[in-house]
Amino acid sequence: MEERARHHLRWPQSEQMERIKTEFETEYGLPNCCGAISATHIIMTLPAVESSDDWCDQERNYSMFLQVVVDHDMRFLDIVTGWPGSMTVSRLLKCSGFYKLCEGGRRLSGPPKTSPANGVEIREFIVGGSCYPLLPWLMIPYAGKGLSASMDAFNVKHFAAGSLATRALSRLKGVWRILNKVMWRPDKHKLPSIILVCCLLHNIIVDGRDEMHPNLLLSDHHDTGYREHNCQQMDSEGEAMRETLCRHLVWSMVEAE
Repeated sequence: MEERARHHLRWPQSEQMERIKTEFETEYGLPNCCGAISATHIIMTLPAVESSDDWCDQERNYSMFLQVVVDHDMRFLDIVTGWPGSMTVSRLLKCSGFYKLCEGGRRLSGPPKTSPANGVEIREFIVGGSCYPLLPWLMIPYAGKGLSASMDAFNVKHFAAGSLATRALSRLKGVWRILNKVMWRPDKHKLPSIILVCCLLHNIIVDGRDEMHPNLLLSDHHDTGYREHNCQQMDSEGEAMRETLCRHLVWSMVEAE
């Protein structure tokens, strides 16, 4: 499976990415949005000789991280796994090849769109929770009290789009229950392959347009018991991009009326 189904997990080519961006804009009002990102812990029991703080996470479980980027169909576009659960989500992102590609201009670097609200360009981006840094290509929600109406509107749209990644991980763990229980002394070198194959199978189901039986889905969050820690990193270009999106959403709502 790992060798022969790899074509089910590839970053979209330009034509497919345009369809994804169109769906995100139509459904959530976010122009040039290419996906949503999230992460989950795969919990395991390690032999005493292998136990270490490197793998012991914030909830005192031994776990391995899985980071995913999904499209509008909750199809995995990119995954990163194999890293210890003791890391923060923001640190996991920065250690990933996905981050390096985005920072190097080799991913999320397609043509910008011009907002009719103010004529400012909107580059390609993805959405993520407050545990991620605010970057020019990664939009997180506004935090704090007393937010403006435009900020609230942005957060509503952002949450709806971002929940796709959360739901995809809940579906992954619900269908492939090996990822949702405590694995008994797994081979840490083989575990990333097991996770990858489950992600490939998830995409095969999406590609085949198969429906999930409701009883297979998790009834609660994919990372039950884990608290989300906010990341304080705010890139100035990311802040400007988020403000542009806010103004665009307000303009869109006025036009719709």
